[in-house]
Amino acid sequence: MEKAAPYLILIGRLVLSIIFIQAGWSKIFGYAGTVEHMNAAGVPGALLPLVILVELGGGLLVVLGLFTRYAAIALAGFCVLSAWFFHYQPGDMGQMINFMKNITIAGGFLVLAGSGPGALALDDWLNRRRA
Repeated sequence: MEKAAPYLILIGRLVLSIIFIQAGWSKIFGYAGTVEHMNAAGVPGALLPLVILVELGGGLLVVLGLFTRYAAIALAGFCVLSAWFFHYQPGDMGQMINFMKNITIAGGFLVLAGSGPGALALDDWLNRRRA
């Protein structure tokens, strides 16, 4: 398993990030609709540029393994906040499944933040160059 670890971590980073890269990108092209959705949930639409930065930028950083721990913490926080503001509806089982999905993804990002990006990451490459 030790030999497979760098590849498993790389695949894990990719899988964790895909949804955020896609979501951030789609918010750019569906900007007005996303602002309306945010406002309807009581979240100021003026925060959308920050949301896009966290989703798209954070997702790309995690895939590349660059500033991975910080990006993972930011995405974990984003998951918890979006779960609370958009999905915590105890009377709606579908929304509660989405709530738990976001909380679970946050847990995955916290594991990544704690363990690091692995050997196949720009963070690792930069650290080896500095040494």
